[in-house]
Amino acid sequence: MTQLAQAKRGIITEEMKQVAEDEHLEPEVIAEGVAKGSIVIPKNINRKFNPRGIGEGLKTKVNANFGTSEVHNLLEEELEKLRVAVEAKADSVMDLSTGGDLNAIRQEILKRSPLMVGTVPIYQIMVEFACRGETHGEITPDDIFSVIEKHAQQGVDFITIHCGVTRDSVERLEKEGRIGGIVSRGGAFLIRWMEHHGRENPLYQDFGRLVEIARNYDVTLSLGDGLRPGAIADATDRCQVQELVTLGELAHYAFDQDVQVMIEGPGHIPLDQIVLNVQLEKALCRGAPFYVLGPLPTDIAPGYDHITASIGGAIAAAAGADFLCYVTPAEHLRLPTVEDVREGVIAARIAAHCGDVVKGVKGARQLDEEMSGRRKALDWEEMYKLAIDPQRAREMRRQSEAYIEKVCSMCGKFCSIRMDGQREVKKGPIKST
Repeated sequence: MTQLAQAKRGIITEEMKQVAEDEHLEPEVIAEGVAKGSIVIPKNINRKFNPRGIGEGLKTKVNANFGTSEVHNLLEEELEKLRVAVEAKADSVMDLSTGGDLNAIRQEILKRSPLMVGTVPIYQIMVEFACRGETHGEITPDDIFSVIEKHAQQGVDFITIHCGVTRDSVERLEKEGRIGGIVSRGGAFLIRWMEHHGRENPLYQDFGRLVEIARNYDVTLSLGDGLRPGAIADATDRCQVQELVTLGELAHYAFDQDVQVMIEGPGHIPLDQIVLNVQLEKALCRGAPFYVLGPLPTDIAPGYDHITASIGGAIAAAAGADFLCYVTPAEHLRLPTVEDVREGVIAARIAAHCGDVVKGVKGARQLDEEMSGRRKALDWEEMYKLAIDPQRAREMRRQSEAYIEKVCSMCGKFCSIRMDGQREVKKGPIKST
């Protein structure tokens, strides 16, 4: 049985116990969340690792994307990105490879990753048919489902599937007059397939077949936003919202079939619409975990989009988003380097923690209070241990001329904390004059 099937029957699995321990909660709380669909535990039955929970009441999780491309295909580099993502404390990784032997690359990542692993199977379909010189017209629904099952058999824990790209939503898209158009590779591919065949999206039309594959391997379905906005001017338009309505309906069906589901969200959204988008997802999708890319509240910061995404991600997490897909400094420009991966994970973790403080996630605020206490005591070693990025904090401190002193080079002997500690605080009633 899937984690969801067992939770519905009141069974507390080992995975639920592990998540409860990680979250400092009771196993019954995790089981209850899984049973109602507000928590998912992505863990394929063919993999062994310590799973993470995603959803209501839990720490906001962070995902790191990487993978080869047609023009840059170095497996060892991608494995180094995996190592760095783990070291930087990402909660999951997604292999988005589109170059080289995709089955072998994915298998190697699955073998080495101690984290949840996700994929987008439609990418492999696109690549394999392009390599054979074949066209969209030669791809059949059986080809699509065959690749999805291959990913599940190999052990992938969650898959992004663009089921909400339907003929109706595409027709509405054509009327929108978007600036950014379609920015989802999976969405664009399916639209071309649908237009070529004059048929409905097979992932929507035969959603039951997809659910059956997911149930057999306990793969969590991450219902992708193939019509997500890639420009803030396009955010929360009619085709995006229609797709979300469709995903909510599909999520309901999958839940009834004991398959775990989370919903993917935009994308590029101005600050004043981020909370609205989270609330829409929670309302339309019965509280299913929300997985957002960023979001990015401005389009004009290439080279710094990890910062842009951290701003949007903090607001989204505080509003109830459960899972942040990191964005690296290389977003919109090139494949991320190993260092880009590290910076992207750290930026997303900062956003996630800011959201957790607001959401009242157990232990989140206490971390800040403990750090404040260590700062008051000028206890540098303990500050490093508490920092989201201990390595960076220590390196920057070492660059100070006052490294061995109990001050920093900004204030020196005029350190406010030292001066405050030297004050004689007089206690007693305040006398009126």
